[in-house]
Amino acid sequence: MKPALIHSQARAELDAAISFYESRAAGLGLDLQAKVEDGVRAIQRSPESWPPHKQTGFRKYFVERFPYTLYYLEMPDCIWIAAVAHGSRRPGYWMGRQLE
Repeated sequence: MKPALIHSQARAELDAAISFYESRAAGLGLDLQAKVEDGVRAIQRSPESWPPHKQTGFRKYFVERFPYTLYYLEMPDCIWIAAVAHGSRRPGYWMGRQLE
């Protein structure tokens, strides 16, 4: 299984979403975090299982229960998570990100 590398801005997106949901109801932000971690593990186990994102080379994993999508690339030595993107905000804003 390849390691997952999460872009620093994707990590910041996740942290902000966790804080938002946690402020709404105790434990809800942690539930989001768990669902994202489940998604990362699923991607690591079988990176080609999720649909391509247009003609970009990226694939997308829809986070269970929450309106977030993980956009990722399978690289030769890792899985690169480029974004933890809200499903209805600024489509494609993350596409200029580079592997750090």
